[in-house]
Amino acid sequence: MTVAVVLLATALVIVVALLAAAGAGKLARMDGATYPTALTRAAVAFAAVITLAATAASVFATLLT
Repeated sequence: MTVAVVLLATALVIVVALLAAAGAGKLARMDGATYPTALTRAAVAFAAVITLAATAASVFATLLT
């Protein structure tokens, strides 16, 4: 049961990160950025969401143990 919850939470974080990256890339293109710049902004947004999720998980793990 615990493994299933961890896998579902990981999948949810990845989906949210992909959505944030897609949104950042789309907004960058709408702002007139070139494709490489938009891709860079999307990658930064993806990495930021993953980092934030890892930090939150670390804090929760520390508090719950």
